[in-house]
Amino acid sequence: MSQQDLTSDLLTRIRNAVRNKSKSVKCLNNKLNRGVCQVLQDEGYVSSFQVLDDGRQGMINVTLKYGPRGEQIINTISTVSKPGCRVYSKMADLPRPLQGLGIAIVSTSHGVMSDRRCRKENVGGEVVAVVT
Repeated sequence: MSQQDLTSDLLTRIRNAVRNKSKSVKCLNNKLNRGVCQVLQDEGYVSSFQVLDDGRQGMINVTLKYGPRGEQIINTISTVSKPGCRVYSKMADLPRPLQGLGIAIVSTSHGVMSDRRCRKENVGGEVVAVVT
């Protein structure tokens, strides 16, 4: 079975794993997914991730993070840009989820980064996802 939108699949697997209070989740590996996982780790939404070699394209094992009493760190995670409708934003028009408490994950010409880092580096790009 071929996957068309691997990033939406990654976000859905993370969303479902957080709802089930799983410790980790495995997702398909590609460059954009590794970038999204790196942003989630840098912003403190997941503990870690590692790329596992399975002889094909590989898998990403994402270790999820929870609060001290077991509460969810990721409340909502949603896809913004889809294969049929790409969403691009200038630096000034980037979304500010929960007025800066959440993050928007943006794919830029300088790599995948959060909306805060995009504003710091003055770049825009394709808004991949929003995490609160």
